[in-house]
Amino acid sequence: MLRGVILGILVGFLLVFLGVYYYFASGKAPVTTKSPEMPFEHKFAHMAQHAYMEKQPHLQPPIPEDEKTFLEGSKVYKDHCAVCHGLPGQPKTMIAEGMFPPPPQLFRGTGVTDDESWETYWTVFGGIRMTGMPGFSEQLGETKIWQVSLLLKNADKLSPTVLSALTSTETLSSPAATAPPAATTPPPAAASPNPAAPATTH
Repeated sequence: MLRGVILGILVGFLLVFLGVYYYFASGKAPVTTKSPEMPFEHKFAHMAQHAYMEKQPHLQPPIPEDEKTFLEGSKVYKDHCAVCHGLPGQPKTMIAEGMFPPPPQLFRGTGVTDDESWETYWTVFGGIRMTGMPGFSEQLGETKIWQVSLLLKNADKLSPTVLSALTSTETLSSPAATAPPAATTPPPAAASPNPAAPATTH
């Protein structure tokens, strides 16, 4: 009796495994951004994300939650986040329209203002697999990640100055673009065809 139950359980697991394998190997699984969700995709993805977040340290911001931080965060946001997550009062970009799952527009509705800043910090730090959300730990560093996290935590109560910085059409210059041009060294004088004759100068 017990052996039959165990055998039935093993056969059940094997059938489930084979069914899942067939689902993906046969091309039935959705792979384009316009395909419908897989069964339970939304539920399992959010379950995994919430469980992961609960395991992370609930950090306190090491920088002040003030206007200067928000202005610096707006620069980070415009350079690295706006193309997917949008800007105040502006429509979705073509990139955002073509992504799945759709990236949340963080200046519409609640955005992530109802999340703790440490949650947004870890999202920006490590990214989220299979969503298009990259991790920026190596590219931005701790201070900039906190700046943009605190900006988004307070996205519903930003001052006109910060909102203006976000919506300004001025392109943020990179350090390389703002660096003074390097001094140029004039090319050496052409060698004289006759080694015995001095070079002619004008």
